[in-house]
Amino acid sequence: MRASSLTVAALAAALLLSACDDGGDSGGDGGGSSAGRAGGACTLGHTGVQIAASAAPSAGDTGTVTVTLTNQGAECTLNGFPGVGLRADGASSTVPADRAAKAQKLTLAKDATASFTITYVRGGAGAAKSLAVKTGTFTLPGSAEKHSFTWSYGDVALKGGGDEPNASVTAFQQSGD
Repeated sequence: MRASSLTVAALAAALLLSACDDGGDSGGDGGGSSAGRAGGACTLGHTGVQIAASAAPSAGDTGTVTVTLTNQGAECTLNGFPGVGLRADGASSTVPADRAAKAQKLTLAKDATASFTITYVRGGAGAAKSLAVKTGTFTLPGSAEKHSFTWSYGDVALKGGGDEPNASVTAFQQSGD
């Protein structure tokens, strides 16, 4: 498979972002004791991140953001849903799990991949019922360490005029061969 320079640049940017301090918990996975042990919870410090999107073209349309994780350390597990957040100027929201999705425990060998998808409805730019998202974040189950990424996929509609984004996140799915 041939990688384009855009894909390589996006992967490099995602890896650099994973090393950035977002001012949050600097404790990583809460002690790090399982990071090097086979079967421990996967951590961002031992995981490559690649983000690809199919952005919603206009207000009312649905878009997706797929996050692919590559285990770069010892065998680890993903058990549960990712914790996904959306940040706008002065506001933040948590993205709920897709009601139809069921979490499964995945064990990732070194270099194995898994992914999850954020599905959202695009809101009108500057509309009262939209969240002008600037940054997306996610955590892995069992870890408080956050990965932040630039959200360049348009405003996200709010459900029923409330504060909850019209978005959801899937469970982890095994990727690749």
